[in-house]
Parts: sequence; C-alpha cells; structure tokens
Amino acid sequence: MDKYVCEVCGYVYDPAEGDSENNIPPGTAFADLPADWECPVCGASKDDFVKQE
Repeated sequence: MDKYVCEVCGYVYDPAEGDSENNIPPGTAFADLPADWECPVCGASKDDFVKQE
C-alpha cells in the first residue's frame, strides 16, 4: 500500500501503521480513510496529501 505525505507539515500516513490518534487501524489504505479525516499533526485535510514517490 502506498504512503501519503502531508504537503503542509510533512507527516507521512503509513497504511501499515494506521493512525491510532484518530482510531484508524493498521492496514487501512489512504483511499479508505474517512472523507473528514485530518492530518494528526497539523489538521490538514486529505486533499493536502500526495502519494509518496
């Protein structure tokens, strides 16, 4: 699964780790995150993330 990077603060969403702060379990693909999910570091929206190359 692809990792995604927040263009605002540089946080990397890693599907293998999920996002425990927002109750997102490990194994959750970025595309499967809720539409209102926000960066746990800076609060940016999903639209502010790009796929890590």
